[in-house]
Amino acid sequence: MTPKEIALAAVRALDEKKGKEIAAIEIADLTALADYFVIASGTSNTQINALCDAVEKALKDLGEMPLRREGYRDGTWVLLDYGCVTVHVFSQEAREFYDLERLWRDGKQVDLTDILTAD
Repeated sequence: MTPKEIALAAVRALDEKKGKEIAAIEIADLTALADYFVIASGTSNTQINALCDAVEKALKDLGEMPLRREGYRDGTWVLLDYGCVTVHVFSQEAREFYDLERLWRDGKQVDLTDILTAD
């Protein structure tokens, strides 16, 4: 799978579990960290963990396993590292505090209008 296909599969999984404010940013030209960041918010620790579980299951079904998982115990910012794609799931407060979209504003926002369901 291409990095973009992995990122979009993660977006779909987050959307199916009602993730909030889902975004994908292409950062391949800016850093060697990853090709894409996928960012979403959850409304509670339980939902944040459910969102991450949904991403892991969807990507596992496609043959992709995370290299690393961070933040499950705390539940305010969970990171799933797939090498070329990093998925960040935040509480609303943590998302506002870290503001990854601002930090990576030089990246290319991926148009998700055809993927996300209307609220």
